[in-house]
Amino acid sequence: MSTPEIKGWCPGALRPMMSGDGLVVRIRPRLAQLSQTQAAGIADLSKQYGNGLIDLSARANVQLRGVRNDTHAPLINGLRDLGLVDGDATLEARRNITVTPFWTPGDDSQQIATALETALAAPDAPALPGKFGFAVDCGDAPVLQGTSADIRIERGRDGLICRADGMETGKQVSAANAPQAAIALARWFIETGGAPDGRGRMARHLEQGAALPDGYAQASARIENFDAAPTYTPQGQLVGFEFGQMGAGTLASLAEAGDLRITPWRMVLIEGGLAPERTELITQPDDPRLRVTACTGAPGCPQAKGPTRAIARALARRIAPDQHLHVSGCAKGCAHPGPTDLTLVATGPGRYDLIRNGRAADTPALTGLTEDTMTKALNAPQL
Repeated sequence: MSTPEIKGWCPGALRPMMSGDGLVVRIRPRLAQLSQTQAAGIADLSKQYGNGLIDLSARANVQLRGVRNDTHAPLINGLRDLGLVDGDATLEARRNITVTPFWTPGDDSQQIATALETALAAPDAPALPGKFGFAVDCGDAPVLQGTSADIRIERGRDGLICRADGMETGKQVSAANAPQAAIALARWFIETGGAPDGRGRMARHLEQGAALPDGYAQASARIENFDAAPTYTPQGQLVGFEFGQMGAGTLASLAEAGDLRITPWRMVLIEGGLAPERTELITQPDDPRLRVTACTGAPGCPQAKGPTRAIARALARRIAPDQHLHVSGCAKGCAHPGPTDLTLVATGPGRYDLIRNGRAADTPALTGLTEDTMTKALNAPQL
């Protein structure tokens, strides 16, 4: 079995990534928010210059699929008119900030995320790896701890803290100085060798023995699990999508309901509005489709060793309500980088490995499963 290619960067709008169905163009909405005009515009552009399929990423980004080389430039012009394109690809790559979707106007999250974005655009900002990211999670309780990020600004036990991913303590900060603290920690990461060859993540750097600067053990984090599910929140209705994908028509309908906030849980929050009646939308928290995650798989992804979503859809109702299944087209596990209860990884035509309580790249408990033997293997008791 060939090893999947690790590109070490994520697609953007100005630097798209080729997939099996064309270019993937990723939009990073500021404060994870799309106005009604922006959302409707993206829907139109997706139909005009892509294949009409829109993905939500695990970092609260929006991805347009099926864009061709000859349609990329007019697509960018359209996105630029909507205020959704950065000045250049370098600035775009740096602006890798995930914000709690539950922020309120003028609160700490909004203030900090806006100031951090400005700091990352400064000429002297550290040149960070393409996958290096920040989480701004300053609501009453943290909700982004299951979201990939390297530096976290969040509500700790005794106020705001800046925390390196992988640590349970951090540095006490205020809303005013938190962005500077995050930039200083990012600069420390680079200066101490955290990104050899331009790649690297914070947790791995610390696992390899890097010692954090003074002050990062002074404040305790609130380590909490947050299980996102469709519901009504003070900010609006939260709705989901099968595998985090929707058609352009669905996005256009959502735009009519209100401004949107894109979440890292592949859900959308409709600000102050109610979801339209569309079969693509998941509005019930017990919907079986919420128990499965799957990447694009073959043939949409050239690195995938087999299809994923048809299998995940067939198995959704056969997974216990308290378990989650990840079906990955290869060992990279892009759709769910963290561990899950059950992970199926395609290894070749019609063959899948099963990992229990692990990641797609971990050692499998069972190998060579077929579609006929998967259900029995998933429900078999562990020895």
